[in-house]
Amino acid sequence: MASRAELATPRLQNVKEAARRPGNFVFTTPPGLLADARAGKPPFAGESGYDAVRALFPIPGITMHWVVRADAGIRDFADLAGKDFIPGGRGSAGQRLSTAAFQALGLEGKVRLIDTELASAPAALRNRQVHGYGTAGSHPSPQVQELAATTPIRLLSLTPEQLPRVQIIDPTAVGIIIPKGTYAGVDYDVTTLSVPVAAYATTRMDDATAYAVTRAFWMQRADLAKQQPYWSGVTRDMVATMGARLHPGALSYYTEARITVPDALR
Repeated sequence: MASRAELATPRLQNVKEAARRPGNFVFTTPPGLLADARAGKPPFAGESGYDAVRALFPIPGITMHWVVRADAGIRDFADLAGKDFIPGGRGSAGQRLSTAAFQALGLEGKVRLIDTELASAPAALRNRQVHGYGTAGSHPSPQVQELAATTPIRLLSLTPEQLPRVQIIDPTAVGIIIPKGTYAGVDYDVTTLSVPVAAYATTRMDDATAYAVTRAFWMQRADLAKQQPYWSGVTRDMVATMGARLHPGALSYYTEARITVPDALR
């Protein structure tokens, strides 16, 4: 099974940088990856400095989309056996999540995995070069929306039995519903996997800066949602998912804004 670090390769360097970068360094990562760093799990073994990391605010999580052509005869994950599938962009979280999910579902070695960049995946599906691909990001995904507008697609949905098997990938992962109608032609609810993500700094950031950065985010969240709908999914309740103590400056903002903060994050 792939590790959390492998699943979050694009953000792995962010966490490593946090241990040594001075001043007002802000980075994003899934909380589970940060927990691995603090616990000294590979690839963080023998490293230190991660106890200085402090949470600022949540951002849209990683939601997995497994996209297939509607005419490919693929109704569920088992139907992927013998099919050509791009698990995600080379070295991306999507690739790692797909590979680990296929392992958990007993499909390892049965799906013909194509190693390529994610940018080429929609065209490859549209041109019938592959049967499907995986992509991890916020939803609704602009890429999937654009594809669905011109090419009939299906999204693979995890069954109630499959979801807990796939959640082993990351204990912080949760099942999430992509509502029917989110993408053209997908007229059913889709159960998939979502991993929370948040923005962090370190104790080397001064309180006034942490306060200003956190306040600026929440003040602009509504405007961000107007530009990209997935920002509307970031709610006050998600503060509890960040898995790390809040920076004192960020905590000052949450106290001022009367946003509930769990005791473990204070």
